Amino acid sequence: MAPRRGLDTLSQAVKDTLLWSVRDAARGTEPTRPHKAETSESDEHKRRSATGQRPDPFAHLPEMSEIRTQKAVADLLGVVHPFFRIHDDRAGATTHIAGRKCINFASYNYLGFNGHPRISEAAKTAIDRYGTSVSASRLVAGERPIHRALERRLADFIGVEDAVVMVSGHATNVTTIGHLLRQGKDLVCHDALVHNSVLVGANLSGATRRSFPHNDFEALEDLLAHCRHEHERCLIAVEGLYSMDGDCPNLPRLIELKERYDAWLLVDEAHSLGVLGPTGRGIAEEFKSDPQAVDIWMGTLSKTLSGCGGYIAGSTALVEYLKFTAPGFVYSVGMAPPLAAAALASLELLVNAPDRVAKLRDNGRLFLELARAADLDTGTSAGFAIVPVMVGDSLRAVYLANRLLDRGINVLPIVYPAVPERSARLRFFLTAEHEPEQIRFAISMVAEEVAQLARAGFGLKMAAAVAKATRPRS
Repeated sequence: MAPRRGLDTLSQAVKDTLLWSVRDAARGTEPTRPHKAETSESDEHKRRSATGQRPDPFAHLPEMSEIRTQKAVADLLGVVHPFFRIHDDRAGATTHIAGRKCINFASYNYLGFNGHPRISEAAKTAIDRYGTSVSASRLVAGERPIHRALERRLADFIGVEDAVVMVSGHATNVTTIGHLLRQGKDLVCHDALVHNSVLVGANLSGATRRSFPHNDFEALEDLLAHCRHEHERCLIAVEGLYSMDGDCPNLPRLIELKERYDAWLLVDEAHSLGVLGPTGRGIAEEFKSDPQAVDIWMGTLSKTLSGCGGYIAGSTALVEYLKFTAPGFVYSVGMAPPLAAAALASLELLVNAPDRVAKLRDNGRLFLELARAADLDTGTSAGFAIVPVMVGDSLRAVYLANRLLDRGINVLPIVYPAVPERSARLRFFLTAEHEPEQIRFAISMVAEEVAQLARAGFGLKMAAAVAKATRPRS
């Protein structure tokens, strides 16, 4: 069994004491040990009833207890959470937060298309013609020419027969996988680090779900050899560019395995379209593979394509089946016209902007080289558009992000449960708009702050020690 780490090292008694220590400190009283009577759900209901408040059915969920514990630990150590910060303008290589300009490494705007005059104008023109909504499912009354144009352009760009766009990237995976696979009959094999939307779709389908270690295709082959024959349909699901780690799978090897074991291959290109390949056509171009050898291409419109939503691209039969039967498409409103127009205009720009793709790749390589030279742990990143800096625990990652913002660098921490506690990190997104001097400055600041935190021993171990010190004696 793996050793307990992070918040798991705090017993529930310590967690409870920590919570009450923070509350008592705020009231200016001595720390007291909580009693069951003080924290019971029935007493809370009585208190709310006495004050005329309706009982809150969600306040005592176990999941809320963990959130409160994390907040209490952060408050006790003076760590402000870095999430939901308001940006005052378009987020590109720079952004404005609380009226202050920062170098920005927290945007999916990889090629800088969001806010491009041609794209903004296309969205405004679509509003003038179609309004802000198509006001119906496309199956009944929501179909517009711009939907067909976008799908045709996507299919041609990727190199497959057809495509269908949906209103949410996450929901695109959920409804497609959940609909194609069947309970008790089929098998989903997925990379252990694949996106949450794949996992939710697999669980929704009821199919047997098996994971294999990240990018370990020997393990995948063993899994297929032992399990494939027991199921009718089999789906292998991976990402083209992993959003947490910045590395890629070996696409030719995956194609070989899916053909040998008669499986479908789904590649989630949310972060690889516009990033991989000399002209941004994705992982198939990067590996010089035939895009039609992949059964299901999934991607999003909210990153390189500066809109919002998702797409599935592949054969004509696959797309027709999803358009007539997938719940997330049939029972959802059609994509909003300005979003479809923005994505279509972005695609047109992408076709004619290989220089932006090249600049993005240069920036990714520079960031990775400088980070490694500074002895920063970048994990398995291949240096395209995503480079993590591994920090070690969630509290340290959050504190580090705050320190960097104070120094004019906006980067977000990725913490448990998005990644394992021991793998907490800062995740840097590079864009074609970043300049080398911005990258050099950022690396120097990160290296300096990481070294200071390491010397101070700041992190969850410190939090556990503080919790122990504040625990009342029996």
